[in-house]
Amino acid sequence: MLIDLHSHTRHSDGQYTSQELLALAAAAGIGVLAVTDHDTVSGIAEARAAALGVGLRLVPGIELSADFHGREVHILGHLLDPESAALLELSQGLLDERRERMERMVAKAQAEGLKISLDEVIAQSGGDNLGRPHLAHVLVAKGYASSMKEAFSRWLADDRPLHVERRKMSAAAAIALVHRAGGTASLAHPGANRVSQQELKTLSEAALDAVEANHPEHVPSQVAAYERWAGALGMLITGGSDFHGPRVQPDRKLGDRYLDADRFAALEARAARYARDM
Repeated sequence: MLIDLHSHTRHSDGQYTSQELLALAAAAGIGVLAVTDHDTVSGIAEARAAALGVGLRLVPGIELSADFHGREVHILGHLLDPESAALLELSQGLLDERRERMERMVAKAQAEGLKISLDEVIAQSGGDNLGRPHLAHVLVAKGYASSMKEAFSRWLADDRPLHVERRKMSAAAAIALVHRAGGTASLAHPGANRVSQQELKTLSEAALDAVEANHPEHVPSQVAAYERWAGALGMLITGGSDFHGPRVQPDRKLGDRYLDADRFAALEARAARYARDM
C-alpha cells in the first residue's frame, strides 16, 4: 500500500477535481492520500466523499505559504480538522487575498497590452482559489507564452512584469495554526527552498514536527541529508509526490514519492496529541 502525503486538486492549482484525483490515486495503487491544497481546505469534504467511493483513505491537509528569513517556504498540515474555526477563517481570508492579488495581476497584464480577463483565469481555476498557474494557462492559451515554463520565466516569476507579491504569515504562525487545527506541521520540499541545517533547527524550535525529505525535487543526497538532520533534531519524516497533474507538472506521478507505514504511524501518533489539546 502506497502512502502519498502531498497532492493538489482544482481547489488550488491542481489539474483535477477531487473525484478525478482520488480515482487516479486508487488506480495507481495508493492506499492513503493527503490532499494538501494551497491555503485552503475547501476541497476536503468533496475529497473525503470521493475517497470513500474508491476505497481509499483520505488524509485531510493543507499547504500554507509562509515567510521564513525573508523568503517563502511552505508548511504542510496533515491529519488536521478541516472544520477548525481558526483554519476556516484563515482559509477564507487567504482566498479573498488571492482574488485581490489576481485582479492586480490581470490589470498589469492588460496594461502590457495582453488581452486577458479575470473571468478567463477563474475558468482555468474551476473555483475561487486563484494562483499564478491559472494565469499561466491563460497566457499559454492566448499565445503569450509557448509553455507554462515560459509563462513564468517571461511574465510571472518574482521579478517579471506581472508579478504581485503575496502577503504571507510567518512560518512559526503557520506551524501554530496547524497545531490548533489538530494536525502535524511539516516543511514541504526543503531542498527546493534551500533550507539549511541551521534553519531547520530554528524551525524545530518553532515546534515544526516533520520534514518532507521524500520529494520529487530532491536528489538522493538531499533525501539522506534531510533525514539525517531531522533525526538529529527528533523530527519526523513525511513524503509525497506533490502531484498537480501532467498539464501542470508533466514529470510527476502519483505515488512517485511516498512514506512507509511506520513513519506514517508516527505522524498519526503525533497528530493525536494535538487533537487532544483542541
